[in-house]
Amino acid sequence: MIMKKYEYPLQQVIDDLEKKGTVKGHEMVIHQIEEGKNGYGPRYFILGDENKPFIRMNSNSYLGLSRHPKVIEAEEEAARIFGSGPGAVRFISGTFKHHISLENRIAQFHRKQAAMLFSSAYVTSMGVIYPLITPETIVISDELNHNCIIHAIRLSRPAEKYIYHHNDMDDLHSKLKSSVGKGKRVLVVTDGIFSMRGDYAPLHELVSLCHTYNDYFEEGVISIMDDSHGVGAFGDTGRGTEEYTKTQVDILIGTLGKAFGVNGGYVAGDKTLIRYLRETAPMYIYSNPITVPEAAAAETALSIVDSPEGKKILKHLGELTRRFESGLTGAGYETIPGPHPIVPLMVRNTEKTGRLTRWLHKEGVLATGLNFPVVPKGDEEIRFQISAEHTEKDIEAVLSVLAKFES
Repeated sequence: MIMKKYEYPLQQVIDDLEKKGTVKGHEMVIHQIEEGKNGYGPRYFILGDENKPFIRMNSNSYLGLSRHPKVIEAEEEAARIFGSGPGAVRFISGTFKHHISLENRIAQFHRKQAAMLFSSAYVTSMGVIYPLITPETIVISDELNHNCIIHAIRLSRPAEKYIYHHNDMDDLHSKLKSSVGKGKRVLVVTDGIFSMRGDYAPLHELVSLCHTYNDYFEEGVISIMDDSHGVGAFGDTGRGTEEYTKTQVDILIGTLGKAFGVNGGYVAGDKTLIRYLRETAPMYIYSNPITVPEAAAAETALSIVDSPEGKKILKHLGELTRRFESGLTGAGYETIPGPHPIVPLMVRNTEKTGRLTRWLHKEGVLATGLNFPVVPKGDEEIRFQISAEHTEKDIEAVLSVLAKFES
């Protein structure tokens, strides 16, 4: 009987989401993967459409490393030796050599002094931003930053919060100027790659503005970037938005669960920062780390990216991305051009986004339709994500499906 009292208001929320058309609905269940053949990449099979092969255009596994034989082998070998789980949080039962080795490898890869692991990228942003915000801290955030950044700021309750227009450095300049005299420390937080659009932060200008205003604040102006969609998949050697813009931020947040194809998140920065976070970040202290097999797999993936094979994969990914973009514009569709493998098809209409998503599904293409409030009104889109597992034939097949859509 007690349950009935709270079930009703919960159901009302669900019903309201359905009326608005913003309910996420049932998650599709992938039950089989068929290896690529005849010049095509792998095909996926989902419950409810058991006999229909799908090309997957909605995966964050940009480099296809989640199914790379060396990555799988490393995970299996570590599982046989160390088991499937870590057992407890690191400060209670200790850590494993694979965690330490991976953290050192991440720091080296990003040319930072140190790094530490979290259980996911979402948790990393929460775990980094929250401990750095004091009652005398001001936070300045891009309006299109990821949900994890938004919630970290809400949880932290800074002295002042400013939101600047997306990638508008004049507006950021104005917000920094307005912050003078209102706090001791400023955090300027941005995504590296903005996950709904595939565009990137102008780091050179952003970091330059942080340096300009640094002396106006007792504890400085700190640049923080969550580059979860950038690391591994962006830049000549996969070092993300820092590499592409030739600019380094103070604090870099990344993920192992997208381009690197495994699981977990991380932060990289100077040694004092990392030591401070190990002592103060509750999301690190009280959560189990990624498993030893995951750590072994992630280090192997990182080694592949940082090798001639990795450069070859990135080159292939870039070529496919450019071909898909040019195919969209050639077919009369609008996109936001850029070198990142997120390629949005801008529909700018909720009803049409739904119809196009259903059409793609009917034709064997898995792609994600994004409507308000996930994206602003007027920015409704289909988000395509290119993977190195795709082939030229895959790209042509999807473009052919889009060409047949009757709007």
